Amino acid sequence: MKTVLVFKTSITKNNEIKIVQPTLNRLITKNDRWNFDLEDCDNILRVETQMIKADAVLKAIQHHGFYCEELL
Repeated sequence: MKTVLVFKTSITKNNEIKIVQPTLNRLITKNDRWNFDLEDCDNILRVETQMIKADAVLKAIQHHGFYCEELL
């Protein structure tokens, strides 16, 4: 069963997404996916996953110097 993780981020531009893209792609498995909604005021990152934990996504985004907070 898939879980949808939702995060508020400081990522506001497509070129910033390209910075974190390789890291996010390494985290996900074959059936997982992720996307950003930069039109949302919280610059939402959604991760649909069966295995990834929220902490791994938080660390991955923060590693690149961006703010990231899980929305519950």
